[in-house]
Amino acid sequence: MTCNFADAHQRHLTDADILYKQKRWANSDHLYGLSAECGLKALMVKFGMSITNGTPTNKQDKVHANKVWNRYETYRQGHALGTQYPLPSSNPFLDWDVSQRYTDQQYFTMQIATPHKQGADCVTNLIKQATLAGLLP
Repeated sequence: MTCNFADAHQRHLTDADILYKQKRWANSDHLYGLSAECGLKALMVKFGMSITNGTPTNKQDKVHANKVWNRYETYRQGHALGTQYPLPSSNPFLDWDVSQRYTDQQYFTMQIATPHKQGADCVTNLIKQATLAGLLP
């Protein structure tokens, strides 16, 4: 299979938004994290992140939403176009973890999911900007 981080970003975001509207907080929350991760990795590839068979080659880049926010900054700051694609300094995914897919769904609330939705929406805006600029297809 081919790797398409931008497509994965959009797919996860679309499903997350559907679930969010249905108040399915656990799965929408999880997908917002995956969406943000994929979107940032799409930009990281454009800013120099190396991948092999769809996987980042640098172990430090094999991270999920809670850690990719800061990792993205490493690539953004090291690339000439990076200044055009800043993230807010506060990482909304610090309390998100991929292992939460195993957590009882009663733990998840709108108050937990909404900041992650906002973080994913931030990444979406960067993806849209990069697409309009021709950086992403």
